[in-house]
Amino acid sequence: MGTTERTTEHAAPATGTPPRDGTGADTNRSIRRAGVVAGIALLLMAPLAGYVNFAALEALVVPGDPAGTAAGIAASEGLFRFGVFGLYVVIVLDVIVAAALYRVFSPVSERVSLLAAVLRIAFTAAFLVAISELVSVPRLLDEQYLAILGADQAHAQALLRIDAFGDAWDAALILCGLHLMVVGYLAYRSDFVSSGPVTRVLGVLLVVAGVGYVADSLAAVLSGGSAFEVTTVTFLGELLLAFWLVIRGPRLAVREHPRAR
Repeated sequence: MGTTERTTEHAAPATGTPPRDGTGADTNRSIRRAGVVAGIALLLMAPLAGYVNFAALEALVVPGDPAGTAAGIAASEGLFRFGVFGLYVVIVLDVIVAAALYRVFSPVSERVSLLAAVLRIAFTAAFLVAISELVSVPRLLDEQYLAILGADQAHAQALLRIDAFGDAWDAALILCGLHLMVVGYLAYRSDFVSSGPVTRVLGVLLVVAGVGYVADSLAAVLSGGSAFEVTTVTFLGELLLAFWLVIRGPRLAVREHPRAR
């Protein structure tokens, strides 16, 4: 009787259900949720960043003309402030993408996925510093500062802050490019069930997109930029990643083998 009780006490349950050890169905559900979240965040980020950059900021700035820039911002101060707010929203979306992509690709390599996340967070921090240059621009153009500094000086400082934002953003995009290269490597090495060659093609395109960001950023930092930006033709990988995550995300599943470290 005592032997039977001890045997029953220590025996594994005969239900056929695998233990909840971080693999299997629980992991797949977590990866699927993270994939969809990352895809949606990327799709929201792209049009928001484009609108903010071109319609709310660049449209109000007259390169090399402090007075013209000041007049444009003064006439549309609400739009300018909305643009700065939109950039903060982009930062929040970037953090979400960093965390979600880490979860999606951690079964491929936890350490490399962490590197990708750190690079994106570092880009976000640098971008936050760049945005801080814009926050004080409307204040420089109000009547109090115009009276203290004089119109010419205040206008010149406002344009310098805007130019500093652009320079800092260009430098920060190097980190974003490195992030995309690492994510491209992870996508190429991934072994999701039923993904076929799609993730390999996606991985190559992401590496190309990352190289484009780095090339354009280095050109802007080292030589003031060029008439042609490489990212106008290499952005496809980043866009396809967003659509792939939204479309394939709900069906992502990892294969049953130990993950790389």
